[in-house]
Amino acid sequence: MALFKKKTSRDESYYMASQWTLMWRKLQKHKLAKFSLVLLLILYLGALFADFIAPYGLEEFSALYKNTAPTKVYWTDEDGNLCRPYVHPLKKTNDRKTFKVVIAEDTSTKYYLDFFVEGIEYKLFGFIPTNVHLYGLVDEEGNPAPRTGSSAGRINIFGADTNGGCIFSRILFGSRVSLTVPFVSAALSFVLGILLGGISGYFGGWVDNVIQRIIEVLSAIPSIPLWMALSAAIPPGISVSAMYLYITIILSFIGWTGLARVVRGKFISLRQEDYVTAARLAGVSDFSIIVRHLVPGFLSYLIVNLTLGIPGSILGETSMSYLGLGMKAPATSWGVLLKETEDLVSVAQYPWRMIPLIFVVITVLAFNFLGDGLRDAADPYK
Repeated sequence: MALFKKKTSRDESYYMASQWTLMWRKLQKHKLAKFSLVLLLILYLGALFADFIAPYGLEEFSALYKNTAPTKVYWTDEDGNLCRPYVHPLKKTNDRKTFKVVIAEDTSTKYYLDFFVEGIEYKLFGFIPTNVHLYGLVDEEGNPAPRTGSSAGRINIFGADTNGGCIFSRILFGSRVSLTVPFVSAALSFVLGILLGGISGYFGGWVDNVIQRIIEVLSAIPSIPLWMALSAAIPPGISVSAMYLYITIILSFIGWTGLARVVRGKFISLRQEDYVTAARLAGVSDFSIIVRHLVPGFLSYLIVNLTLGIPGSILGETSMSYLGLGMKAPATSWGVLLKETEDLVSVAQYPWRMIPLIFVVITVLAFNFLGDGLRDAADPYK
């Protein structure tokens, strides 16, 4: 009897649950989507706390570490016993036989890896002044290792770029652009697609014809020439924040047409439903009918579309910056980092400079897997 009551209670909670509750329950069963959600959360937290996690700032570089491989961390001492992790700084010497400058580790000096090390000053969240970083190098007395000069010690876990800057730090700072511009762009495209597609499908007539002709014109233009044309209109020498805004607008301007077509078709099929007619006869405004009655009818699809649209925007921002149409140095994004690797010879010699590409691929795949999970969860009774 108790088992019957427990089963009945579970069935009632299932069938009385809201659509959002059912979607969440089914999404929790999608292991790949859950893993992707956690991975994306880590990436966005990394972007939020980039100043704290990154050991070096964007303007900190050393010519001595130019194009150097990932720093080797030692875990054993000279006798082979486990010890506190440390690194050797680099030093420059002259080879008397070849008369060439040789850069090698200075084994006579050790800098130890430590957490919560003082470094360059920054403002956490933009208003909390501090100089503490998650990790860094210290000497035997626990003082921060020199950051400049011939005795400078650096730990570049992903290697260094052509200027001697830390690639890992630049990836973290670049994620602020590469993860937020596409998100904002996809959100704006989402709003434009619903708004213009909804107006086109709900009212029809000449309004529908005008909007559809605009969509056809935009869809007929190749993406790269359109990017080039819109980027050419951006004034030269503008600030990073202004460039951020322009890239967001450009990506939004060309990303809403597909969703608008789908929304138009949905509205055409739903506007003749009985509940829409009843709302219209009851004196409900057209705006309320669209927002409160038509859009919720396929809201699950819209959520999935937004999730799957973000990877396209990420690739769009990366492509624009790689082609020199978006962010430019000294600003940093994943596209800017990849643009610095366009020389195949340098890639062959310094393969670690392609590490930003791994972050792009992982992020795009995570959003795609999350979108697949949301798409499966959108039909919770399946």
